[in-house]
Amino acid sequence: MLKLSDILISHHELKSFDELIPIVQAIARQGERFFRMDVKPPFPDTPDAWEDRLEAAFSGLIR
Repeated sequence: MLKLSDILISHHELKSFDELIPIVQAIARQGERFFRMDVKPPFPDTPDAWEDRLEAAFSGLIR
């Protein structure tokens, strides 16, 4: 299971929410089946609907 906290810990170089999207997409393409958003991304540009955006990126709705 992919956890958002694990992504943020292993990619501490990320500076914005927009940089997070392609990381989530890349991990999903590697065959990860489940995604748990256990923390809110700590970026100033994190949108109100951040869960929906990350879920869309993970499920392939955003390309």
